[in-house]
Amino acid sequence: MSDADADDGPSPALPDDLPAVRDALVSWYEADHRSFPWRETDDAYEILVSEVMSQQTQLGRIVEAWEAFLDRWPTPEALADADRADVVGFWTDHSLGYNNRAKYLHEAAEQVVAEYGGEFPETPDELQNLMGVGPYTANAVASFAFNDGDAVVDTNVKRVLYRAFDVPDDDSAFEEAASELMPAGESRVWNNAIMELGGVACEQSPKCDSAGCPWREWCSAYATGDFTAPDVPTQPEFEGSRRQMRGRIVSVLKEYDELPLSTLGPRVRVDYAPDGEYGREWLEGLLSDLEDDGLVSVEERDGDDQRGGVTARLRR
Repeated sequence: MSDADADDGPSPALPDDLPAVRDALVSWYEADHRSFPWRETDDAYEILVSEVMSQQTQLGRIVEAWEAFLDRWPTPEALADADRADVVGFWTDHSLGYNNRAKYLHEAAEQVVAEYGGEFPETPDELQNLMGVGPYTANAVASFAFNDGDAVVDTNVKRVLYRAFDVPDDDSAFEEAASELMPAGESRVWNNAIMELGGVACEQSPKCDSAGCPWREWCSAYATGDFTAPDVPTQPEFEGSRRQMRGRIVSVLKEYDELPLSTLGPRVRVDYAPDGEYGREWLEGLLSDLEDDGLVSVEERDGDDQRGGVTARLRR
């Protein structure tokens, strides 16, 4: 969009009365919204933990884990001093998804302590210098901790914009519309509000009236009854997945510290058979992934596999 176009008012997809649209959403959010503990803090560390935990995980499922994590490691300094294996073990025990998220969170805490004197950087660009912190997470932390972020565009926000204002199913179009909608200097309340709208009113099965959607008078989907939404990638099944098996390896090695592969395999899968589908080659592939993430080491030892041979252990 040229500067001249930008001066002509909102993009064709958005209503003309943007102040009313903005006020309606913020008033709706402030009057009543889901209560999550990370919404009651502006501590960047606590918010980063919540953002990493909530990646592809429903918010309600992580409250207990978030509170337990912060009870154990209440500051970046405490987390930086922790044994990484303990952090990864916590992640596995609470079924929080890919273990490398725990590894990166631990490394980010080490960076904050070593490179920033324990104080978090405050802008999205600076926050992306932290390990494992991509553009979305950096912007969320900047928004919710420092009120200094850009418009968040996640799956919920895309669905809202697509339905309400006929924004095309195109990332650049979503980014442009979301940025134009957000009132300047209000990223904290705005991003919380529009994600809440997508999370409780404009879900896959919309609840426009029962949730009191504040955008009904402007919403194209509400007017036409067409509530189609952009395609959303589905999360792979967890049960039996490589992700689940990697988590089991970490849990087993956390308990036993070091095991030969012939002993480790049956503890990961009861149907483990060295020459079978879930056998030595399969186990070595999982261990290779965990080695790449810096979580385990695999070593050759003298003797046969029962007394030594190839062993796996957690990295400390």
